Amino acid sequence: MSKNYSLKSVNELSGGDDEFIAVLVQTFLEEIPPDLDSMVQAVDAGNPQMAYQYAHKMKPNLQLFDIDLLSQIKQIEAWSKTNKSKEEVKPILDQIVSTVNDAIDDLKADFN
Repeated sequence: MSKNYSLKSVNELSGGDDEFIAVLVQTFLEEIPPDLDSMVQAVDAGNPQMAYQYAHKMKPNLQLFDIDLLSQIKQIEAWSKTNKSKEEVKPILDQIVSTVNDAIDDLKADFN
């Protein structure tokens, strides 16, 4: 079964240190869910600047775990510079939420 994340970059960064990998995974599992929730709340509240901050904060972690959402995250970030309505970014946000939650589920299954 295909995973919704990859440890390729994590392994390169850690040099194969299993304890360091476990710390990176645990940090991801602790930080990403509240940031994701906050980004959803920011979009729901029509606050593009706050959504930008959380999207930008999550981007390095998503890239580290090879969760392919860079274009969607950039679209959320770009929302803060446009006059688009929150309804226009909701489908992008829904895709981010679904993909990240799938990756979180896989990481929990593999590391807990």
